Amino acid sequence: MMKKLLTLAIPLVALIGGVTAGDMLKPQPKTETPVGEAPQTAAEGPGPEEKKGKTAWFTFPNQFFIPIMRNGDMGAVMIMTLSIETEKAHLDAMQQQEHRLRDALLRQLMIRANSGGFDGNFTSEASLGTLRKDLLAAVDEVSDLPITAILIEDIARQQG
Repeated sequence: MMKKLLTLAIPLVALIGGVTAGDMLKPQPKTETPVGEAPQTAAEGPGPEEKKGKTAWFTFPNQFFIPIMRNGDMGAVMIMTLSIETEKAHLDAMQQQEHRLRDALLRQLMIRANSGGFDGNFTSEASLGTLRKDLLAAVDEVSDLPITAILIEDIARQQG
């Protein structure tokens, strides 16, 4: 009985420790730039995005945890922090759709995990480019907001 309890408790403690460590390592927002606004130096001038509206980023308040299952066991967990690039004027509307957007992203991440997308060298540019494209398509399906890109801020794989 004790062995069964330990086989469940040890991965759970490791997962909680990893989540806590990941949260502590998450970069804090800079106070010099208003939240969601791109920093700009005086020499840069307005870019092409700013003709439509100022570029802004919606960062999900919680990380994404994607279990990687193999033969019925959780072999690893992917931990990701994602942001969505949009126009500043649409940040409030995006915040109201946070749950719908999160669900669409998590659904796509689960599909990728179940199809082996996080096996091997999952951080190669080709792999991350495909992931960004798939995630962008997933949020475009559930929202009519102008979403420019999906940004992967943090990505880590924790072995179970």
